[in-house]
Parts: sequence; structure tokens; C-alpha cells
Amino acid sequence: HLINSLHANDHLLVRPTLPTSPKILVLRTPFRQHDDNTSYRNPNMTTSYFRSSILHFHSDPDIDGDKAYTFAADGILTVDEQGKVVGVEEDAATFLESLSDQSSVTDYSGYLIIPGMIDTHIHFPQVEIIASFGEQLLDWLNNYTFPCEGQYKDPVYAKERADFFLQELLRNGTTTALVFASVHKESAQAFFEASAARNTRMICGKVMMDRNAPDFLCDTPQSSYDDSKALIEEWHEKGRQLYAVTPRFAITSTAEQLELAGKLVEEYPTVYMQTHISENVKEVAFVKELFPERLDYLDVYDHYNLLGPRSVFAHGIHLTAREHQRFRETRSSVSFCPTSNLFLGSGLLKIDELEREQVIYSVATDVGGGTSMSMLQTLNEAYKVNQLNGKALSPLKSLYLATLGNAQSLQLQDKIGNFAPGREADFVVLDFNGTPLMKMRHTKCKTLNEKLFSMIIMGDDRAVKATYVMGKLAHDRDTTAEE
Repeated sequence: HLINSLHANDHLLVRPTLPTSPKILVLRTPFRQHDDNTSYRNPNMTTSYFRSSILHFHSDPDIDGDKAYTFAADGILTVDEQGKVVGVEEDAATFLESLSDQSSVTDYSGYLIIPGMIDTHIHFPQVEIIASFGEQLLDWLNNYTFPCEGQYKDPVYAKERADFFLQELLRNGTTTALVFASVHKESAQAFFEASAARNTRMICGKVMMDRNAPDFLCDTPQSSYDDSKALIEEWHEKGRQLYAVTPRFAITSTAEQLELAGKLVEEYPTVYMQTHISENVKEVAFVKELFPERLDYLDVYDHYNLLGPRSVFAHGIHLTAREHQRFRETRSSVSFCPTSNLFLGSGLLKIDELEREQVIYSVATDVGGGTSMSMLQTLNEAYKVNQLNGKALSPLKSLYLATLGNAQSLQLQDKIGNFAPGREADFVVLDFNGTPLMKMRHTKCKTLNEKLFSMIIMGDDRAVKATYVMGKLAHDRDTTAEE
């Protein structure tokens, strides 16, 4: 078993409940310094303790093997009163012996705590058209996406959908996402307000789109620049909110608009840039028609200074060797969206090729073309795509990608992605017994890899027992189900 039983007479156990955070007794005890990190905790600070199996990563397990991660079969995650990680104790029983007999610990024995999962490409207005039948990319945009996104000019409607969207992310254990709003400033404003209210670390941007879309969804180069600039000034690096300059893709932006997108990136060097690239072969051909003077699809964005370490390009299925080279040289990244690529028939991304070419990549849901907001289900489909490409994606590599790997691709590894001291304490409590079938399968799993793999293949929101944001309970599966 992953954890040892916790004897009833050891400590007073407190189960978390909504809407308030768990009741944790204030404790003032010294914290043992870890070998690989300096202890973050001020010994005079109050702390919260979470007992569970715990897994987090320090590096890529495909490269560093067992040294790439820490797994505590029965551990303690310690969080300070500011919502920052103090550290992980790998022997809960020994550690708890040093505490008062009257101490209070939030007990998740039998569960697995991992860092909050990170989604590097998702469209919040498209959540309501998930599972729309029968189209490939360009027709799907025209027939489903554009009519839906027209509703998000209404700030009341946008607020309702933003609240729903964020709660669904938390239900699925996702605590950070790189998010497309609609073309309307109101939609991005509603999203940031909803995220700030939950104190979630989110990255979002208003779509820039001035051609090849319905008139009711088109902005202009200048209005898109002005609206984006206003949103950057109001929200970027305010609290936990971050902004992404967001030209939808080259097909829907004129040269003038792309030039102004590049200007925003130059004026605000810490913002992100997100767009799409090489998702569909017809899309690639259309871009070539629109920009015949450019070397290839990526060269369109490169020409307007949109490449860099904070630039994330969704899909990248049909990239050329030259484009791989430019990704490598600029430290731009590709966001791998397996459920969407399969659903829309776009193709199979070869991540082993990206690795050989030293192209940074992450994993994402791409809802609404993607078919689930669950990163577990997304990793499930990533495994299958890799199988079709003749490769196996290990469960450890999968969870590394969904946590620290994705954080690194977003240049956020100093804030989120693992439980190093000082990191923001966003984390997820996973349930190996989330469904009767999962419970049955779990009884036959003998190793950590087997347990993690069954979780990835069969897990979804039902496997997420609880989600914490900065150390505070933000979602509890069982309490929510009862309400």
C-alpha cells in the first residue's frame, strides 16, 4: 500500500469542509531543514499540516530517473499562514511524534497529494461547445466557436461562464491555466475578476482577431492594441493574475494587427504570448496563401517578434525542421493538445521528435476542441497518441509534465509546479478509489508506477478528492456532491 494506517489514538484528525478552510490547530514548532533545499519557514509562523502520500518532481524523470522526484508513502506537506510551502516530511509518524498530543492535522491518509495541475492551452468561452459533432478545425470554428463566442460581449454572461469555468478547473484539479478569452475586452475582464476572487494563478488574454471571422467578432488592429494594453495595465502581475497577448492565429490577424501584438510584447517584456500553429494541414496551406512572402507558418510570427521564452504555440503537429530550429533558438514552446487533436482529426504530435529537436513542450486540454477539462484524461489521451507513434509515455513523465514540466514551460517554476520551500501551495488530493472500477483495479496494483498509471487512464474529476489554492480548500468533491 502507498500509505500506512494512521492509528486513531495518535492525533486528533480533522476532515476538511467547505466553504471555510480546514480547522488546523496553530502550532509553533521548528521545521527540519531538507538536504536539497533551505527551509522556508520562519519558526514563529503558524503552519498547516496535511498527511497523505505525496509525490512531486524536481526534474524530468526520463532524464534523472528516481532522482527526479520525491515520493513519500506516508508524508506531511507543511504550509505556512501565507499559503506558501514550508516543505515535505517523508516520515509522517516520526514527524508527528514531535508535535503536541493535542495537535490537529488534516488527514488524507489513503489519498495522494500532488502539486496543482497546470493547463497550458484552453478557451474559457468554448466550454459550452465541448463535444460538438463532426467537423475539422476551420469548419468547427465557423459553425460552433464563432457563434458561441459572440455571447461574451455581455459582461453578465461572461461573468457567469467565467465562474463556471474556474470551478470546473478546480473540480478537475487544475489550479493554473493559460486561457483564451473571446475577442471582447469584457470577457477577459470577467475572467480576471473571477480568478482574483478565488486567488488562482491564471494567465489570460483577450483574443486579437480582425479578419476571416464574422463581423460581430472582429476588432481592429488599434482597438485590439488599446484593449489589450488596458487589460495589461489593470491585471498583469496584480496579485496572481498574468496577461497573455493573444492573436488567435495568423489566419484571423492582419499584418497590422500582428505588428501591434509584437509591440505589446516589446512594451511589456514579462507578458506572455499565446496563439495557434500548424494544427491542421488546411490551416497551414491557408496561412501560406495569406503570407506568401514568409518562409513558413512560424516565420509569420517570428517576423512580428512574437517568439520567446514566454511564447506558447498550441498544437505544432505539422512543423518543419526549420521551425523546430527556431523554436529551439528562441526557447518558445509547443502546447500538446491530444484530446483536441484526436477529436478534430488534426493529427498525431510526435513529442519524441520535439525532444530530439530540443523543442520545449507542455500538455494541455484545449477545451472546447478538447473533450475534457481533466488533465488526467488529457494524459490518458497523450499516452494513446504516443502509442500510435510507437512510443510509451510513462506515468511519472506524464505527471511531471502536468505539474513541474508545464510550470517550467511557462517560466513559473519558481512559483508553482512542485513542493520546494517557498512555492505557492496549490495542490490536489487524488483518490485512487474514485470509482468502483478504479477501486477494484487499485487492489491489483503493486508498484507506484502501476498505481499512477491506473489513475491516469481511469481518472477524471471523480478522482479529485480536493483542490487547494494557496493552502486553502477551494473544492471538495464529497461536500460539493452533497450540496
